[in-house]
Order: sequence, then structure tokens, then C-alpha cells
Amino acid sequence: MFNDIGPLELVTLVVLAVLIFGPDKLPKMIQDVTRTIRKIREFSESAKQDIRQELGPEFKDFEFEDLNPKTFIRKQLDNDDLGLKEIRNGFDLKKEMAEVTDAVHGRDSESSASSSSSSASGSSGGSVDMTKKPENARDERPPYDADAT
Repeated sequence: MFNDIGPLELVTLVVLAVLIFGPDKLPKMIQDVTRTIRKIREFSESAKQDIRQELGPEFKDFEFEDLNPKTFIRKQLDNDDLGLKEIRNGFDLKKEMAEVTDAVHGRDSESSASSSSSSASGSSGGSVDMTKKPENARDERPPYDADAT
């Protein structure tokens, strides 16, 4: 309930409670607060039991935490019936990126697959040249145009 309160903040709250309510009334206030929290918990548990009874025996394992959208989605994604784990495990991002790079550069994917597997076994990752040079281009200068400058 108070997971994000640090020790200094807790001491500050205790000191403020002593200053506000005084040392005489503080124990009675703590008892009243704990009694109120206990009654709220009992009320919520009885409401949960009533809802479970009204839903019937097929919902006896129903958890109200499952109504939280994040929990529901997490449980559905972890479910093996959808086959998402096989898809996630079968997807190799490095291989897919190498195939895309080869397609952009117009190379065969078979030669890159062998080069990517050999580079994957090495420690260096290698870099991709993204410049727009044709493979047969030489480092020739374009003709000089004196009027253009």
C-alpha cells in the first residue's frame, strides 16, 4: 500500500501526526483508522463473495485483478494457445535486417546469410554502407563546368 514512502517521509508523517493530534489522542486515532480499514476490507471481501456466488460455479476461480486491462492483456499474451511464443522465438532480427540490406543493395541473400553467420560468430558487428553508389562505379570525377560555379 505504501511502497513508495521512504523512511524519512514516514518519520515526517509520524511527527506531523503527533503534532496535529497530540500524544494523548494519537493511540485512539490509530485504533479508529485501523478499525475503519478492517471494516472496508471485510465489506469488499463480502462483496466479492456475493459476486462470485451470483456468477455461478463456472466462475468460482474468477479473480477481480483480471479486470485490470494490463493484467488481462499480459495473461492473454502469455497464453500458449495463440502461438505467439513460437513466432517471437522464430523471429531473428539480425537475419531479417541482413535480408533487407541485401535487397536494398541488390545482392543475393544466400551469400549474405553465410557472411552474416560468419560475422555473427566474430566479435565485430560490421557496418552497413547506406550510400547510393552503384557497384560498378569508379571514383571518377564528374566533368568540370566553369559556368556552374
